[in-house]
Amino acid sequence: MALLEVKDLTIRFGGLTAVDGFEIRIDQSELVGLIGPNGAGKTTVFNMLTGVYLPTEGSITLDGKNTVGKKPYDIVEIGAARTFQNIRLFKDLTVEDNVKIAYHNQMSYNLIQGIFRLPTYWKEEKKAHESAMELLDIFDMKMYAKTLAKNLPYGKQRKLEIARALATKPKILMLDEPAAGMNPYETKELMETIHFIRDKFNIAVLLIEHDMSLVMGICEKITVIDYGKIIAEGKPDEIKSNPNVIKAYLGE
Repeated sequence: MALLEVKDLTIRFGGLTAVDGFEIRIDQSELVGLIGPNGAGKTTVFNMLTGVYLPTEGSITLDGKNTVGKKPYDIVEIGAARTFQNIRLFKDLTVEDNVKIAYHNQMSYNLIQGIFRLPTYWKEEKKAHESAMELLDIFDMKMYAKTLAKNLPYGKQRKLEIARALATKPKILMLDEPAAGMNPYETKELMETIHFIRDKFNIAVLLIEHDMSLVMGICEKITVIDYGKIIAEGKPDEIKSNPNVIKAYLGE
């Protein structure tokens, strides 16, 4: 059974069909790319997979569970986490607090224990602190723990957003243009980070990206969409030479 299986996924906004019959199958710890020209419908696919949009038609099965109609936080609990094109950190909170927030659904103290700071509260907070610091250490960001997120360099903010997503303990991590705005050095570091994440946490990664060197360099298979429809699927070498892909990106 695939970790993520999507069939005939379609969404219409009024008379516009933004995504039409999209299908994908991703196995555990697979690294998959989703590419296409601007406006092709890539982020719309992500929004349906993560519960932001409700599909007009089609099915989404994650870890054997149907996720269509579920709220984003329910889908996170089933095992999908994502990042966004525009970084969405709590910029006036510290790096550590940004990661700790993602542990909220794993903490087991109640409202009364939290208000009166009872022993269970401190025990759970200590666990969240230790888990957050361990994750930051993995990303070589432990030294920034008390730094406000808004004061991090751009590349570090991207890494923090990925670390926060990983704190939810996902089975699949969906990255929406993680290299956007990065310089070549930061992009190279990001490639290494994505590979490391997949191997260290044994999770699948679905990647939207315009940087073709990144996509071709790390993805095991690639799906290409244009005007909301799949126009090609295959391994990087197959996609690179596919005439439909070349036409979509470069024109006839």
